[in-house]
Amino acid sequence: MEQTFRVGVITTTHGIRGEVKVFPTTDDAGRFRKLKDVLLDTGREMKPMEVEHVKFFKNMVIVKFKGFDDINDVEIFKGKDIYVTRANAVELGPDENFIADLIGLSVVTDEGERLGELTDVLQTGANDVYVVKTDSGKEVLLPAIRQCILDTDLEAGRITVHILDGLLDL
Repeated sequence: MEQTFRVGVITTTHGIRGEVKVFPTTDDAGRFRKLKDVLLDTGREMKPMEVEHVKFFKNMVIVKFKGFDDINDVEIFKGKDIYVTRANAVELGPDENFIADLIGLSVVTDEGERLGELTDVLQTGANDVYVVKTDSGKEVLLPAIRQCILDTDLEAGRITVHILDGLLDL
């Protein structure tokens, strides 16, 4: 299981007082208000950073890191990813999982046959869609609805699915 989750990407600096603009890669940008500590992926290490304050501008989050008070201090952070640890991640509801934990799971039908491996999750608005690469190399799209996704067992590394009529017909 993943221990860190990407919540944003620093796009550029903001002003001259050490603030950066962050494009949020999380479902809820408002979660930045509650963040106190993050990890900055410098390319060589995951650098712990303390968040001093946060504000919002259009679709971006403006973040000020403690101890970085000048534009020159944060210039090198452009294009870097911001992560949170699993402990600082949003709380999940029942039957919810982090997408990062699902990628790579084996997908098995309710008849016990291996279908393939989950390679991506598409967020469509109405419901997520699981992208499964079959063992023969084809891609199958499965709606993430109760009638199709029967069980997700992270510990066993397996998702059990029911193939609805027409999903595998070509």
